[in-house]
Amino acid sequence: MALRWIAPTFGGPEVLELVEAEVRPPAAGEVTIDVRAAGVNPADYKHIAMHRGQEPPLPIGYEVAGVLSALGPDTEIASGGGAVGDAVVSFRIVGGWATQITVPARDVFAKPAAVDFPVAANLLLAGTTAAECLHVTRVSPGETVLVHGASGAVGISVLQQARLKGATVIGTSSARNFELLRRAGAQAVEYGPGLLDRVRAAAPEGIAAVIDTVGTGEAIDAVEQLLPNPARAVTIVASDRSRAVGIKAVAGNLPESAAYRDSVRARLLGWAGEGKLFVPMARTFPLAAALDAIELVRGGHPGGKVALIP
Repeated sequence: MALRWIAPTFGGPEVLELVEAEVRPPAAGEVTIDVRAAGVNPADYKHIAMHRGQEPPLPIGYEVAGVLSALGPDTEIASGGGAVGDAVVSFRIVGGWATQITVPARDVFAKPAAVDFPVAANLLLAGTTAAECLHVTRVSPGETVLVHGASGAVGISVLQQARLKGATVIGTSSARNFELLRRAGAQAVEYGPGLLDRVRAAAPEGIAAVIDTVGTGEAIDAVEQLLPNPARAVTIVASDRSRAVGIKAVAGNLPESAAYRDSVRARLLGWAGEGKLFVPMARTFPLAAALDAIELVRGGHPGGKVALIP
């Protein structure tokens, strides 16, 4: 028997329950993973408040890192091969907040040896979101991109991936996060009154694209006043105003977004293994303390990513 977190009904985090559950053996095209770390993301608890064609009980957790404990007949993982005892990363799955889980092999990749389990379990949801933001805004070498909410999980990944593309990056954050932004290769500017003037001073040649991870009015103002073409702006927090301005929205539940994000998983793992992509970690929690982990993330300033450790 495994332990796993489920939502027996729709609602807030308070409805979550840690229960015992059977883990079915893997069929062809599936593998079973002994979870060593599970990523904690806002999407993990937000989706239990929404009706998206699913019915409770809802399993929780989209990304994990762990060790293969069984493979279905004639089955290889997405990165090729795979054997019992191999360290792996899996995204996008459902039910990762567990001690063990059986998942499609197409969503499982070898874990880079240089990346530990908590980091690996937090790499792909934010990383693939960041990759899609750069893709839809068509960021190219030599261009300057403005990233709002640059110290968050998606923002930090955007900064690093934009630099790997050869772009110049300006990131907005509070002053206390400037060193983190610089580590990720960005020029840091403080959000708040006067932001647009600070961005103009930092990028006298102009801004080619805007990536918004926070959904603030300030971010939309930047699109309207700094960007000649709003088609080169994207948000992960859509609103009536962002839609009216013409800012494209992306989300993991959209088929186009999901397909692109799946296509870049191996590339991101490769970069992480080469030391080109890092994930700031705040802390880890025991699996049984998932509600405490959620509380930290919901606070809005966890200081990095959070992982559950079974």
